[in-house]
Amino acid sequence: MGNNASERSASTAVEVLDASACWDLLRVVSVGHLAVLVDGHPEIFPVNYKVDHQSVVFRTGAGTKLQAAAGPAAVALEADGTDQEQGTAWSVQVKGHAEVLDPSPDLMTGVGLTLFPWQAGHKDQFVRIIPTAVSGRRFTVTPPLTWWSHLDNPPRGLA
Repeated sequence: MGNNASERSASTAVEVLDASACWDLLRVVSVGHLAVLVDGHPEIFPVNYKVDHQSVVFRTGAGTKLQAAAGPAAVALEADGTDQEQGTAWSVQVKGHAEVLDPSPDLMTGVGLTLFPWQAGHKDQFVRIIPTAVSGRRFTVTPPLTWWSHLDNPPRGLA
């Protein structure tokens, strides 16, 4: 069982994902973190979402999240997941601008039909993130005991 730095670095290579793989992974999970600017400072909100073609739609109610997302500043959504069988994890980011949608019959029979808020309350606003960039990465999950070892930095004798 080798525990040297070259073996660890070879097993921790990061795979950069293309846009198609990113969209496929975003469809696997339904919770992400929405990053918006509020009074010039970043705020992050958990949201449950659905992929609708090449965009992300989430539902919310009136408040800080909706007000910030509807503003002129760019937004980002980040989602993560794991593949237990492969021993990998992934992270995908969607960056772009958000627009508040009218609850049209098309929206309600499409993505709106299956997008249910997790928290009780009046969540009648649908927001679409129109991406300007989509990026992601996948990597092998390192077992916790290999993160650090007392053998990594052995004590040195006095000269």
